[in-house]
Amino acid sequence: MISMRDVRKVYETGRVAVEALRGVDFEVGSNEYVAVVGPSGSGKSTLMNLIGCLDTPTSGEYELAGERVAGLDRNRLAEIRNRRIGFVFQSFNLLAYASAQENVELPLLFGGVPTRERRERATEMLDRVGLADRADHKPTELSGGQMQRVAIARALVNRPAIVLADEPTGNLDSAAGRGIVELFDEVHAGGQTIVMITHDPAIATVASRTVTIRDGRIVEDRSAAA
Repeated sequence: MISMRDVRKVYETGRVAVEALRGVDFEVGSNEYVAVVGPSGSGKSTLMNLIGCLDTPTSGEYELAGERVAGLDRNRLAEIRNRRIGFVFQSFNLLAYASAQENVELPLLFGGVPTRERRERATEMLDRVGLADRADHKPTELSGGQMQRVAIARALVNRPAIVLADEPTGNLDSAAGRGIVELFDEVHAGGQTIVMITHDPAIATVASRTVTIRDGRIVEDRSAAA
């Protein structure tokens, strides 16, 4: 599903070159559940951005579902992001003026899905995350845990093969965080691949595999059975 070979990412900041990733080899198979951990500045978010086609490597090879990402134009990258990948962010990234229903419909709107089908699929996803009765509520009318559930419903509504989650419990209290972890377990059980960035060791233990990154390099790759 995800295959990286000797991937490097260098950011040019004035006269200084910052090497965020230094020759990373990383593979994720279909229906794996992988947690990526490491200290601040280790390269976790850079790795996530590359996996999600939000950025491109400076060098190295990246294939997503057998397709080489290097050289793809903006339109193709946008299509991949919309159809193959679901994103869940720590800050939720919901539209403040839109209802939960409308927020979940967004990826379908960008994908050209007809109105009736959009509404049906968004309603189905909100029901799946336990928020069918909050469909007309705006983000300001929802709790943090509820907003993250809306964000997860939005990430899943296009039925992506891969879900990328960047600190999905970071802004939540422990009870809401446990609810989100349980929801990701259900998503994984449904057959989807999950790659999750987290600073919380307890959250990382729910994944079937934990990858530790430090100073732009993967220093440990451990399965739950190890």
